[in-house]
Amino acid sequence: MIFQELSPGALGVNLVVEELETETKFLIKQCDGTVECIDEHHANKALEELMPLLKLQHPNISLYHEMFIMWNNEFPKHPDAFGDNVSLEETELATGHILDLVEISSLFLCLVMDYYTQGTFQNVLENKRKFKEVVDTEWMHTMLSQVLDAIEYLHESNIIHRNLKPSNIVLVNSGYCKLQDLSSQALMTHEAKWNVRAEEDPCRKSWMAPEALKFSFSSKSDIWSLGCIILDMDTEAMQLRKAIRYHPGSLKPILKTMEEKQIPGTDVYYLLLPFMLHINPADRLAIRDVIHVTFMSNSFKSSCVALNMQRQTVPIFITDVLLEGNMANILDVMQNFSTRPEVQLRAINKFLTMPEDQLGLPWPTELVEEVISIAKQHLRILDILLSTCSLLLRVLGQALAHDSEAEIPRSNLIISFLMDALQSHPNSERLVTVIYNVLAIISSQACPEHLERFQEDRDICLAILSLLWSFLIDVDTVNKEPLEQLSSTVTWVLATHSEDVEVAEAGCAVLWLLSLLGCIKESQFEQVVVLFLRSIKLCPGRVLLVNNAVRGLASLTKLSAAYELVAFRIVVLEEGTSGLHLIQDTYQLYKDDPEVVENLCMLLAHLTAYKEILPEMESGGIKDLVRVIRGRFTSSLELIAYADEILQVLEASGHAGPQEQQLEPPTAPAAPKASSPLKANPLLRP
Repeated sequence: MIFQELSPGALGVNLVVEELETETKFLIKQCDGTVECIDEHHANKALEELMPLLKLQHPNISLYHEMFIMWNNEFPKHPDAFGDNVSLEETELATGHILDLVEISSLFLCLVMDYYTQGTFQNVLENKRKFKEVVDTEWMHTMLSQVLDAIEYLHESNIIHRNLKPSNIVLVNSGYCKLQDLSSQALMTHEAKWNVRAEEDPCRKSWMAPEALKFSFSSKSDIWSLGCIILDMDTEAMQLRKAIRYHPGSLKPILKTMEEKQIPGTDVYYLLLPFMLHINPADRLAIRDVIHVTFMSNSFKSSCVALNMQRQTVPIFITDVLLEGNMANILDVMQNFSTRPEVQLRAINKFLTMPEDQLGLPWPTELVEEVISIAKQHLRILDILLSTCSLLLRVLGQALAHDSEAEIPRSNLIISFLMDALQSHPNSERLVTVIYNVLAIISSQACPEHLERFQEDRDICLAILSLLWSFLIDVDTVNKEPLEQLSSTVTWVLATHSEDVEVAEAGCAVLWLLSLLGCIKESQFEQVVVLFLRSIKLCPGRVLLVNNAVRGLASLTKLSAAYELVAFRIVVLEEGTSGLHLIQDTYQLYKDDPEVVENLCMLLAHLTAYKEILPEMESGGIKDLVRVIRGRFTSSLELIAYADEILQVLEASGHAGPQEQQLEPPTAPAAPKASSPLKANPLLRP
């Protein structure tokens, strides 16, 4: 829903909109005829260039949430092809060619951004000038430090802002600002259209570097714009900004005037501005140089935000001296140096190496959240995220080890931090592993509790079972006790929703993983076997359900070496029916699916370890079935190995004496390794 149309910007119309479902307000920049999106190629180029902005993470940058193409409904469209507001990809699918159906001038590129109501730098400066007031020095230094940090982040990511000016620095609150409205080369290449819009408000282009006026952009273009902003914070300088493009010497009088008026920060400006506002881009300072000079200035050293602007690493020996002492002292250092990544990393690693008695376990939720809040400022730094998540794993895991009933912190802040960390470094296997281990610990308490509380609610149960699967799939070492309780709850849910195929599928997957982790008690074996078999009978045509149920049966069969009732329960179903017939029926249904057939053979191979059921397998036609399988899958070494093992045992049992027919369970196997069940457990074949 469109709430308001703001004054047009250099690239198009700005609309304040509200998302109906969430009632959240956003700002949509609707780039109109000013942008030369005259064909599909140009639109794609603009989208491709802007797409990396969706992935950036920085507290002082307001990024785009979404980008899409729309067409003005005043222009002709194919009557059945698409609506007024669809994505470029959807249009291509519907039409194949945009230009065949849409007039050139009807194409719009829409960019969805956060909407802030506190105003911009431009509003602050205009209000101060209106009432002839001076901008507060400490506030200005605070804002400038945040802007510098944001620009450094962009330039390190090889991204140019291109449209840096006071009206594009929004205020989130009185002490917090964000850069917004990042642009792209593709949106700023049509000189005639650009000039038409710029003439409506001449101030719009006065912050742009000389080369940017000719559509040549680099990181040094942002440095020029930043210099203009610094200049504008102390004096209204629109005409001066324009003049220095052609007459660099015109900057000196204004700097001299600022010095005579004893404006705070003049020593910085004398050093910085001539090198930020140099006509030749190659001679301008880089952002790191700007930060260094700013911090070395006496006026900024006295500012409370000096640490925000310092980029010189705190020496290790100083950090180690600061971190000496108990846990409370380390926390104080972390708070006082919250923006210094090298200090945070050493502090967190100090926690990781602390003896257990000094770590003060269990940590209250407030303490965990305090550490998380600091670490969240450094999402770009993988080492800090790894150390923080490892610390969480230690704190939460050892708390459970001491007391299985201990309350595990699982606030929204912790979950949000873990999700943000995953998004920031999705390709780090170490980080993904440790995060899922933390989530597994959190879920080991939350999920059983919620499953038990909402066992009658089918949708909640299905959602929790799916979540448990994603947690357990990569779990390493965890406390087994809560997971043993979890297996009881899952079987309870499966029994409650005995006719629900989706619940059965998700429940079988979780029970299979729990069996691999050794988290199903022997007293539960028979009940779990019955649930696996019932699930297969419930929907034999659902391949994922069948695979997980058969794998679960094989896992329990192997683990229950001294518990032969599992094998008997598999062979003889309830009401006297034969489980071997179910296995044969399943094979007939999936005889062309090597994965299902291999899982069936794995189950049969484990069943042959129990000699008392071999006659039943022989009379049930298992030997003939396995011979057929062996003949059909000659290229699968795993299947051949299982088949040969089964045939060897069945053929040998036909010549065994009466005493040899007695049950001789195999030696109990070693417990499954604690690493990922999909990677480490020998029960699962590719």
